[in-house]
Amino acid sequence: MDIQITWQRRIPGLASQKIRQRLKKVLNDLDCRDGELSILFTDDQRMATLNRKYRGREGSTNVLAFPMGNGTTPMVTSRMLGDIVVSVDTALAQSREGNQSVEETVYELLIHGLLHLLDYDHERSSADADRMETEQARLLTMMIEG
Repeated sequence: MDIQITWQRRIPGLASQKIRQRLKKVLNDLDCRDGELSILFTDDQRMATLNRKYRGREGSTNVLAFPMGNGTTPMVTSRMLGDIVVSVDTALAQSREGNQSVEETVYELLIHGLLHLLDYDHERSSADADRMETEQARLLTMMIEG
């Protein structure tokens, strides 16, 4: 899996190579070994623009995911799994509020976005929310342990 990372807003102490290494472990576990994944780290202003444009919701959010396929089966014409966008501003605030490291918060957001790319959706039903939460916790443990 080719993972492309773009930094419009940096997170001190968090390097692209470390994120790639840990995400590849998670992607291998999910049997997503081929293709491409794009990650953008941005600020609240840009995230609010994306949230309004693509979800019709006002204000920033912590993470957005844009799948290129229909979830578990990527489109034949594209090797691209999709895009994950993380608001660094919101991640930093969420980290402080949750008393967790910024790194752990970012990993949690990346996994949340990744699961959305794979057609997990916590807004469909409470059963889907439980399924996604369980998988997110499992993958977060794997990602933190490196």
